Amino acid sequence: MIQLDNLTKVFDTPKGAVTAADNISMEVPAGEICILLGPSGCGKTTTLKMINRIIRPSSGKVFINGEDTTGLDTQDLRRNIGYVIQQIGLFPNMTIEDNISVVPRLLGWDKTRYRERAREHMDMIALDPDAFLKRYPSELSGGQQQRIGVARALAADPPVMLMDEPFGAIDPINRAVIQDEFLKMQQELKKTIMFVSHDIDEAIKMGDSVAVFREGKLVQYSTPDDLLAAPQNDFVESFLGEDRALKRLNLVRVREVVSDDIGTVSPGDTLETALARIDDYGYQNAILVVNDKRQPVGLISRALARTTKGFCRDHLQNVSATVSLDDDLRKVASLMFAQDITWLPCVDAKGRVCGQITQRAMTHHLGSRFRPGTTDASSSHVATEE
Repeated sequence: MIQLDNLTKVFDTPKGAVTAADNISMEVPAGEICILLGPSGCGKTTTLKMINRIIRPSSGKVFINGEDTTGLDTQDLRRNIGYVIQQIGLFPNMTIEDNISVVPRLLGWDKTRYRERAREHMDMIALDPDAFLKRYPSELSGGQQQRIGVARALAADPPVMLMDEPFGAIDPINRAVIQDEFLKMQQELKKTIMFVSHDIDEAIKMGDSVAVFREGKLVQYSTPDDLLAAPQNDFVESFLGEDRALKRLNLVRVREVVSDDIGTVSPGDTLETALARIDDYGYQNAILVVNDKRQPVGLISRALARTTKGFCRDHLQNVSATVSLDDDLRKVASLMFAQDITWLPCVDAKGRVCGQITQRAMTHHLGSRFRPGTTDASSSHVATEE
């Protein structure tokens, strides 16, 4: 856990005192990722660097796992905090193995242990240890170097990690890959992480919580969904952009919106029966045909059922798409737009129909929890602009 208690930094400049971070108080629960977000010069990086004393606070305290770090030796403090920056900072004259092993060696680990740790973390970041450990940083791509930077920060198994725009200099395709790999690692490692970003989409994807800064103040601290649903003020709303409702689609899973009230027919049913079932579900222009295992085998459209006689099995049309319970609503919306439809069947892990998701249900879900200008009283993250 990371707790900041009225953390403040005032810089003396020729033009007078400048407050870069103004009484920042917040708490990051153990095992979660908190994204510090905001425009340039808002205080997010200053706040991050005060945690490991790269910048010394003017006042306030930092607690890590309940321990006041004020009295700790600076070097000891930093050795127990993983640190990743955009510029990576690998030592060019050291091999990748030596770069990853820097902190474990300083902590007195024996050679066998820190070499094993280096190999373990190469596997974790999806780089072949036999192919890369003896190389030098100049022999790696920017994306590969960034992964090594993450591995080095993790090598001594620190409980806390600080990340300052770690993926900002990487091209969008590799950035998405590294973000996904990092989130997979986090599911296993459960580090407590503070992560500076200027990218709203990255913040929403990576963060368990998001702290929005403005002019040295913390103006909102909440979950990504709450942030998008209920911006605290006009600045936050403007910073998030007009498409924040669309951004929320990434955060909601089908299982949160799916309805088990879905009309189906069997292959042996008549088209007359199919038409009657379509009329029962008036917003559908087709009915799903399922086999005896409740797996979708086709569709019968309203137009076909009205103009044709016979059995469903003889007139099956292709199912345009299905979604799973773990798909996000962005995928659902994309499929609906591509197919020009307003509902999709949902299948479980065994391919059995378990319900449906409709455009109306998605709209209701996104609009019902919050309205612009409201706040979530149940949120565990509280921030006020004083």
